[in-house]
Amino acid sequence: MDVPIVDSHQHVWDPAAHAQPWLDSDEALAGLRRVFSIAELAPQAAAAGVVSTVVVQTITEPGETPELLTLARDHPLVAAVVGWADLTAPGVAGALEALRALPGGEYLAGVRHPLLTEPDADWLDRPDVRRGLAALAATGLSFDLVLQPSQLPSAVRAAASLPELTFVLDHLGNVDVEAGPELDESWATPFRELAALPNTVCKLSGILSVPGRPGGPDAPGPPVEHLRPYVDLALDSFGPTRLMFGSDWPVCTLSASYADVVAAAAELTRQLSEPEQVAIWADTARSAYRLATA
Repeated sequence: MDVPIVDSHQHVWDPAAHAQPWLDSDEALAGLRRVFSIAELAPQAAAAGVVSTVVVQTITEPGETPELLTLARDHPLVAAVVGWADLTAPGVAGALEALRALPGGEYLAGVRHPLLTEPDADWLDRPDVRRGLAALAATGLSFDLVLQPSQLPSAVRAAASLPELTFVLDHLGNVDVEAGPELDESWATPFRELAALPNTVCKLSGILSVPGRPGGPDAPGPPVEHLRPYVDLALDSFGPTRLMFGSDWPVCTLSASYADVVAAAAELTRQLSEPEQVAIWADTARSAYRLATA
């Protein structure tokens, strides 16, 4: 089926322009310590049938988001920006309005904070954070959740307390799909609880580049059966209309090409109806991030 694809999750960076401390935390990430630009991604996206992307922040530094907004204004591939703002700052509402007033500010669709680096598993329960999340909702922006599975319960509490705010779960909550086909209930239970809240959506991202064992020369499509239990739970819990494709480029390049990631998502969703596939490939992202065009 020929579906115009919206990639709901990709990054760009230049370590010489902005330090990326997370890249220095693990030698397994050494292959990412270079420039990754939209010019590099664009031909790969076009070859895969991707018509637009959502570029997502990587650092908690105020200079990155204005640059991403300018990128969205200047490059037709980028349809939206998920940036960063200090949610704990008393003046966060003004900071968000200032971002929206910048060149390209109309492309700001959401904010993300790297919960992965927060030592407090209950960071989302803090009163100052809740105040910042309420400011996001008042501004019409969404909040991307990038977290460890242990932080999912606090995400459930936050989403339940702010029904007017859309929470977007990145990478299925960073579940460890290499642990095997048996679902870890310490992840699966709060994952289902988050999905039960109507103001949440989830990205089929991150896990798509995790390599599996080849199924033999006669196996159809890419080796994705090790991912199917996780994707099936996501489909059962969120449903196709609250699930969206994301490549996680260039992080995915550590183990898979852009084309491989798209092929993996296609194989994992090929049993769905055409409207369900259109939702995952495009419509959920358009709705969650209020994309004017895609």
